[in-house]
Amino acid sequence: MAQLDWSQCAAVESVPGKVSGAWVLRDTRMPVSVIFENLEYGATIEELIENYNVTREEVQAVLEFAAQSAAPPLPLPALSPADARTL
Repeated sequence: MAQLDWSQCAAVESVPGKVSGAWVLRDTRMPVSVIFENLEYGATIEELIENYNVTREEVQAVLEFAAQSAAPPLPLPALSPADARTL
C-alpha cells in the first residue's frame, strides 16, 4: 500500500499504545491495512462489515480518501504571457 498521510482522513486515528500506533478506524482497533489486505484477497465490502463489525461508511471513507490521495494532481491552466507578467 502506498504511504498516504492518514492524518488527513477524519475516519481514522493513530493512538500510541493502541494497536502499536497503527492507523485504525476511529474508536476501533481495526487497522486500515486490514481493509486493503482483505480487498486484495477478494473479500467484499459486505464481508468486511460482517467479519470485522465495521460500517459501510467507515470502509467507504477510507477507500475514498485513498482514491483521492492517489489521484494525480489536476494540471494548472496555461497562463498567457500577459497573465504571467502580472505575477
